[in-house]
Amino acid sequence: MAFARRAPAPPLLGQFLGQLHARHGTCARAMAPPRCFALELPDCTLAHFALGADAPGLRSDPRLAALLGPPGRSYSLCVPLAAGVGCGERVRAARLTQRLLLQLRRGPFQRCRLSRLLCYCPEGPAGGAQHGFLLQDPRDGPDTRRALLQLLGQGAGAALLHLGEFQVDRHGGLWQRLWALQDGAQRQVGCARVVPAHEPALHPAVPDLPSSAVFPDRAAARDVLEACTPVIPEARAVLNLVDQCPQHVQRGKFQVIAIEGLDATGKTTVTQAVSDALKAVLLKSPPSCIGQWRKIFDDEPTIVRRAFYSLGNYIVASEIAKESVKSPVIVDRYWHSTAAYAIATEVSGGLQQLPPAHHPVYQWPEDLLKPDLVLLLTVSPEERVRRLQGRGVEKTQEEAELEGNSVFRQKVQECYRRMENPGCHVVDASPSREMVLQTVLSLIRNSGERR
Repeated sequence: MAFARRAPAPPLLGQFLGQLHARHGTCARAMAPPRCFALELPDCTLAHFALGADAPGLRSDPRLAALLGPPGRSYSLCVPLAAGVGCGERVRAARLTQRLLLQLRRGPFQRCRLSRLLCYCPEGPAGGAQHGFLLQDPRDGPDTRRALLQLLGQGAGAALLHLGEFQVDRHGGLWQRLWALQDGAQRQVGCARVVPAHEPALHPAVPDLPSSAVFPDRAAARDVLEACTPVIPEARAVLNLVDQCPQHVQRGKFQVIAIEGLDATGKTTVTQAVSDALKAVLLKSPPSCIGQWRKIFDDEPTIVRRAFYSLGNYIVASEIAKESVKSPVIVDRYWHSTAAYAIATEVSGGLQQLPPAHHPVYQWPEDLLKPDLVLLLTVSPEERVRRLQGRGVEKTQEEAELEGNSVFRQKVQECYRRMENPGCHVVDASPSREMVLQTVLSLIRNSGERR
């Protein structure tokens, strides 16, 4: 999980059992529309369940009883969000969810295990998947439950926080009771049985990616930062710079080469060496004009962070258009980085949960200037660790997760490999600096001859 002071993605369980602003709904009303849940397990697989009637012929997942039932007690938490809401509501819910995450890492919650939980409607429209958390207290301590109920009355928007409490009845059936703050009081607003659910063919977060992480065009990313301006002053400064860039730009007569790669693959060294060898202009994404605000947006939820990086790509595109008229251009990271990290972060689970190859989410945005060639530098995990030791460079939350989470690292690399139009040419960056440089220059020459 990659989170910080922000509030990544939207919510979950309450959307299943209640409408966003329903104050006095009965249990029957609160259970519409039916929704399912995907729980990320420690082995990076997903367990799916629903609330309500059993699905015919579907066996119960024994992992759920172990995770949700005694001897401990489990709780689900979310900030409900209706499908089809605008950017403002999505940003607000994401920031509240992130704030909730920070609270769940303090006090009596520190002894509990925290997992990602995704709520979705199998046949619903895009925009309805909600991110939240499952908190497992191995001791079933009363202080944990008390602290969770107190969260219902804390902070802005807390009236929208829904807390699910899992319990087992005397017949061994697993149930969820839903709590919410209504008219200033903690009230039970729903109850339903936990039943197994079919695993969907596509990860339930994927349909929402164009509106929450992998924006298909400049306008979609811009709308998100526009919604942030009341709470993040720097968002207006970024938008002012974006609005100074032409909507449609074209590459000049010289080559444009984007070089991608995880940290410690030699990307910085190679980009500098290549730009020197070709007498090219070296550009970076995000560009220096907004780089001063990078730490601020890195601490925001995915929807805000990715909008910032996406708009940075459009600013870089404007610079590419001007510079490629006069000389070759080398770009240190571009759209592929923005998309690969976003997909790997938002799609919970392992490699098997990623969108399949050729999915539209891997396609380059039509309104963003394309490079002639994209090179992806790779080294073995062992070589990365060796190079990272002693660097002392401050890392973003995602970069830190690359080191500690091998599954996340594999997901990022696989997303890079699935990018299309243009795809990535993989370059083994393990040999000496000189050999890697010669390989890269040879690929660039060949690409120029085919132009």
